[in-house]
Amino acid sequence: MTALTLSTAAAPGLRADAIVIGVAKGAQGPVVAPGAEAVDKAYDGKLAGVLETLGASGAEGELTKLPAPAGFKAPLVVAVGLGEEPGDEDGEDGYDAEALRKAAGVAARALTGSRKAAFALPVDGPGAVGAISEGILLGAYSFDAYKGSAQDAGNAKAKNGKAPLAEAALLGGKPRDAAHKGALARAVAVSEELNRARDLINMPPNDLDPAAFAGIAQAAAKEHGLKVQVLDEKALAKGGYGGILGVGGGSASAPRLVKLSYRHPKAEKHLAFVGKGITYDSGGISLKPAGHNETMKCDMSGAAAVFAAVVAAARLGLEVNVTGWLALAENMPSGTAVRPGDVLRMYSGKTVEVLNTDAEGRLVLADALWAASQENPDAIVDVATLTGAMMLALGSRTFGVMANDDAFRSAVYEAAEEVGEPAWPMPLPEHLRKGMDSSVADIANMGERWGGGLVAGLFLREFVGEGIAWAHLDIAGPAFNEGGPFGYTPKGGTGSAVRTLVRLAELTAEGDLG
Repeated sequence: MTALTLSTAAAPGLRADAIVIGVAKGAQGPVVAPGAEAVDKAYDGKLAGVLETLGASGAEGELTKLPAPAGFKAPLVVAVGLGEEPGDEDGEDGYDAEALRKAAGVAARALTGSRKAAFALPVDGPGAVGAISEGILLGAYSFDAYKGSAQDAGNAKAKNGKAPLAEAALLGGKPRDAAHKGALARAVAVSEELNRARDLINMPPNDLDPAAFAGIAQAAAKEHGLKVQVLDEKALAKGGYGGILGVGGGSASAPRLVKLSYRHPKAEKHLAFVGKGITYDSGGISLKPAGHNETMKCDMSGAAAVFAAVVAAARLGLEVNVTGWLALAENMPSGTAVRPGDVLRMYSGKTVEVLNTDAEGRLVLADALWAASQENPDAIVDVATLTGAMMLALGSRTFGVMANDDAFRSAVYEAAEEVGEPAWPMPLPEHLRKGMDSSVADIANMGERWGGGLVAGLFLREFVGEGIAWAHLDIAGPAFNEGGPFGYTPKGGTGSAVRTLVRLAELTAEGDLG
């Protein structure tokens, strides 16, 4: 990843390929943001006017390049939009962390191929340092593992012609300030793990089957001092994990259930994260139509998020116990695949009538949720690309939050908003539960068509242990970006929910989550 440093150097004398500054939308036109005073001075205080002449307005995501003024060692100034200028009427003292994060991401991506850039964005404390750092590291991300020849392995420039931004200096960051250094270190740990999740999501399914994913988790556990347990198909059969086995039964690649545990000696709370890990989803016997399966390698995004969050918690040394459960299977049609009409006996002992084999995520999650419940954690959060219905409801950039406790749902939603992951609280209407009644089993895996995302949440609730706070994040929309990159979000796997899970772990460690 891009190497980050904190610097108190002045912009004019810094050797770099570019100086990045912020520009905001003011009442009378573009306004040069704090941090760029030395640059503005070199333009005789007329930089805002120059930018306006070039068409800049300060709008979020806008980027304008112009030659650096005489005397600068960097040849280029890159002005990136921060959106509306904060004002007293908003009750804001500085720029929003998400605005800084997005602006830094836009600039980092635009500087692909550059050796070094200096970021002179507004820094008014450690929060800004962390936000800008995350934006740079996430915005500079690229997935090039499968480009170029085998001889080019590890050489990004040989693969696509341009390597990601190699180095970034955060001007205004204080290298000797403990809070600033801590914010930078946190941003690096979280961003590296989030980018690891993106790599997993982007990997082709012929290279990332359940066994391969489990192997990656085992390697990470060894590297970061985590405990790991992998249940293969024999162990799953012996344990009675009918949901995971049923979904994975049609594939030549056998399913796995991975338990990844981080423990802190002083922890008083225990969080369990559960991730849907369908490494490829064909729909099974209820086969997806053409046009709906080309991106289904991303159906393990929930497991990738859980995996990344547990490792990040370990790297940050959070004073909380965190267990990640990765429910891994490949959903394929074959003579051994589960059929519509089959009844599965789940790990909890409940029976499920399978009415649609493309509603498979809830089946693997059900087994993992019950397994997580047996340890009686203080709270469980599951993450899944679960329903197209949630995308219809909330679009492609917002995930839904459901829960069995209103206060916990609010806490999860607020954590997501705090870290810049758009989310929305969703209900679990009791009247929708009746639609899953089955004449031959305890419950069916399908219910009413309308409100399908809520129906899926109600199904999952059936497999959460009594008295345990639980939340369900349906990330079907934001997990995989099929359009162009924006802000610090690339095309392809996004790593949605990683930062929310990490923040929940931090809040729990601090005693601020329930």
